[in-house]
Amino acid sequence: MPDIAASLIATAKRAEHTVRLWLALPPANPLDYPFADSDVAQLQRVSAGPDSFALDDQTWNDLLLAPYLATLSDEVSIAGRQELYRRLRAGLDDERRAALGLRLRALHEAPARIDTLREALRPLRRADTEIAALLFEGEPLTAPRWLDWRWLLPLALVVSVLAVILSPLAWIPAAAALYVLMALQMRYHERVDAWKRSLNTVQLLLAATQQLGAQAAEDDDGLETAAHAGRLNASLSRSFVTRMSPDAGSYGDWFALANVKHYFKTNAIVFRERAFLRACWLRCAELEADAALARALLAAPHWCWAETVRADALAIEDGIHPLLAAPLGLSLGLNGQGAFISGPNGVGKSTFLRMLGLNLVLARAFGFCHARSARLPMLPVYASMQNEDSLFDGNSLYVSELARARALLAAGAGPHPGVCLIDEIFRGTNHVESVAAAAAVLDTLAETSLVLVSSHNLELASLLEHRLAPFCLGRDAGGRLVLAPGVLDRTNGIALLGAQGFGAEIENKAQRVAAWLTGYLGKPEAGAHVLGEQGRAVAPLRAL
Repeated sequence: MPDIAASLIATAKRAEHTVRLWLALPPANPLDYPFADSDVAQLQRVSAGPDSFALDDQTWNDLLLAPYLATLSDEVSIAGRQELYRRLRAGLDDERRAALGLRLRALHEAPARIDTLREALRPLRRADTEIAALLFEGEPLTAPRWLDWRWLLPLALVVSVLAVILSPLAWIPAAAALYVLMALQMRYHERVDAWKRSLNTVQLLLAATQQLGAQAAEDDDGLETAAHAGRLNASLSRSFVTRMSPDAGSYGDWFALANVKHYFKTNAIVFRERAFLRACWLRCAELEADAALARALLAAPHWCWAETVRADALAIEDGIHPLLAAPLGLSLGLNGQGAFISGPNGVGKSTFLRMLGLNLVLARAFGFCHARSARLPMLPVYASMQNEDSLFDGNSLYVSELARARALLAAGAGPHPGVCLIDEIFRGTNHVESVAAAAAVLDTLAETSLVLVSSHNLELASLLEHRLAPFCLGRDAGGRLVLAPGVLDRTNGIALLGAQGFGAEIENKAQRVAAWLTGYLGKPEAGAHVLGEQGRAVAPLRAL
């Protein structure tokens, strides 16, 4: 019977397709439902192993990975979005990244295949509920004992109504039967409706699996998978009468609990076939994610395949951030040291760190970068760029910065050390203590991690020159943005006071204070010996 039903459904779909072609009807466009971030993250959550690594929330937010994911997820179902998110968040190992690279190269060389895959997976774009949690977690429902005897309730109702002819008292058992039916319907109504949405996604998944199988004309396994998906889809469907006449189905639900029976029946089928459904979900998610990435590469004017280098080095040439309207390419090379990045206010130091962080994540997740060339370590990335005070937690800015610094140090000492991107470390305390705390933390962190930090505290450049190579981000004589070795020699914070309309009086006062502070603190380059090899040989000071 399921085979016959599946054949009838397939015949009906072919007939519908023929009629649409004959009438020149445009294809129905899927709605592409919006999903909450928690829904998109479900596949990563349920499939992550105990030893797997995933970017933490602050890094995800600091590097603006959610907006980048949105650019990849246009016209992509929830399955494809979940797979793209999983790759971005957790990265891929060398073997899986190499396999992905081969698939993307094949799709890039045959763009028609991208459209074929997207058309086959089109049914999934109508899904409005994610089912990764259903396919990986939970236990099947236990049907209540009374379910097999539910037919007695509508029978009692009919008999009681007929008995009214003989006695008006028959309305009492009729009302009792109707009350029980309505009470059971109301009790299960929300659960049945939620399951109906999940089951709809399951059936759309099976429809997409069937269409993928139809493309595999010479693949026996693919054809058998498609055939099994068709049989399973038919077994999950409501009766023909219910599908053809929703009103009749509603009567059956209210007076015979047909929807409750279908709820428990299909739940048992889904859990019995869960391994097959899980494999279908992962396969469709992988194919759709691959197609989305290949389509993005075809549209991207500036990208390259990333090469792998050792953990304490990197080289990127003309790297850009794809979310910028008119990005400017910047290059950086490191070999055995991290980087201390200085530059005038507003020049783009934070943007540079985000560009580098995004490309490091993309190299590890997808194998490509938005750059002319890139040789990068395939390491986890940790960012500390948007620490803020919290009214609700009662934490000041400095306390929030300290908490993030502890997390970075713990990551560096843990099983997953990586690349740390830090913007304006320890802004929340006075200048002297900010420099002191930053130097101590960065010196320790750089022992185990590749550290890149931007800061206006130029004293850090000499304090950490044994750990971090100094670079200055600025503009050359032609006005082009460049990142060159060295430390900023002329700041513009006070000059911006005048440019922003504060007036000459305030600017002059600020200049006088700055001149006094410069003489008071000394020259930034005077601290080279404090944390370097010479500094380590000096005995610690004793308290008086």
